Amino acid sequence: MGYADAVATYLAFAVDKGSNYWSSLCAWHSGRDIIMSTFARQALPMVWDFTEANPFSSSSGNILLGISQASQMLDKVPASLQALTRQLNATETINNVNHPLICTDPPYYDNIGYADLSDFFYVWLRRSIGKIYPDLFSTMLVPKAEELVATPYRFGGNKKDARRFFEEGLRRTFIRMKKTAHPEYPLAVYYAFKQSESDSNIKDGNGNSAVASTGWETMLEGLLASGFQITGTWPMRTELITSLKKSVSALASSIILACRPLPEDAPMTTRRDFINTMKRELPPALKTLQQENIAPVDLAQSAIGPGMAVFSKYSKVLEADGTPMRVRAALALINQVLDEYLAEQEGEYDADTRWALAWFEQFGMMEGPYGVAEILSTAKNTAVGGLVAAGIIISRAGKVRILRRDELPEDWNPATDKRLTVWEVTQHLIRVLVDKGSEEVAADLLRKAGALGDVARDLAYRLYTICDRKKWAQEALAYNSLVVAWPELVKLAGQKEVKGPSQQQLFEG
Repeated sequence: MGYADAVATYLAFAVDKGSNYWSSLCAWHSGRDIIMSTFARQALPMVWDFTEANPFSSSSGNILLGISQASQMLDKVPASLQALTRQLNATETINNVNHPLICTDPPYYDNIGYADLSDFFYVWLRRSIGKIYPDLFSTMLVPKAEELVATPYRFGGNKKDARRFFEEGLRRTFIRMKKTAHPEYPLAVYYAFKQSESDSNIKDGNGNSAVASTGWETMLEGLLASGFQITGTWPMRTELITSLKKSVSALASSIILACRPLPEDAPMTTRRDFINTMKRELPPALKTLQQENIAPVDLAQSAIGPGMAVFSKYSKVLEADGTPMRVRAALALINQVLDEYLAEQEGEYDADTRWALAWFEQFGMMEGPYGVAEILSTAKNTAVGGLVAAGIIISRAGKVRILRRDELPEDWNPATDKRLTVWEVTQHLIRVLVDKGSEEVAADLLRKAGALGDVARDLAYRLYTICDRKKWAQEALAYNSLVVAWPELVKLAGQKEVKGPSQQQLFEG
């Protein structure tokens, strides 16, 4: 009987998988000639027309695909040890296990309605295997009252009540974890939430509204208020990026936070000392993240880890007026140090690239006055005529603009370029990799660029940051794609080593 129940359970998974392709919210993917599933992301889309899958065909959405995937999953699951799985309310109790090892992925504030979305699959599982697991399927729909999300509609539209419910529940959960967790092992928290909110009450070093995330703020507030400190962090590639999620806002990594109880004798510090310590400890961590090829879209989230590790080692960080610094202010300062770090890398660029970077930040790919270009060129120790000769800009009729990538020469060779710049290397790499779709040609250019290659990748990080801030999504995606493809380019380029010009030779030239 147990064997039959197990087979029925995995067949129910296949049917549930099929329901994702058999609803009236499935659209047609014209580029790949397949059916797109209902849940390409954590939301129910609105479609103008739908496509019907044939469950008994060999194309996308067939029932055999779900059965095959369930079978493949079973092949990969180790079955050497017994395990106990229990579904419990984490805010009230944790499994009655003595000193458990805890790894958790907390809910993302109001970003995902887990229980509401689960109803789509729950109703079919209840019909298929509800009698086998009566305790799990005792309700008509997924229980929602105790779900730890900040959903206003469950509180009569009151956002403050929803936020209070989320914060208090998260704090109770972390406090319980602190009391029960194994003392020899850290609590591991996985989190992936893009920072995208500007707070007008917090300013960065340039007087602009600082960026801080409500999701990160509430999660970290609960973590620190329960007596934890962050002792180690690392981003892990966890997110499957589908064709619909390939955008400037799609994160590819989760940030793992290793947390231990804060010592009772942890010292206090001042805002000034906190900033000085962070400016000393955060840049080496950021350099490591870049060397490990963290995608630009993930860099700001990855920087939160080492930045909050500095913040959380103190019992309090006191503001100038003596009040404790809030997590939101700390996040804003971390982002400020990140911006300063990326800006300081401009010292590695040649004069022409520094001009192009400043011009791009002001005008993008649009035209600007010649007079402004000339003043900027003087400040950057270059000349408009030299920028034209370098193949960076076009100047005519009193107007100047940066050359678009589709205007760049296709036969460009960095080894023979008499005025080689980091800007050119970056843009040509994107031209052949992203616009033309050729990793082999891009790897060949990277090989010929020699020591300028890594500097070009650093420039891509800086350009992505500018585009993300100005909401130039398509341009930002190009720079993110270059960094993501970098390991493969280096691998292909390393198959045939050709020495290119060094940065010192570039400056001397």
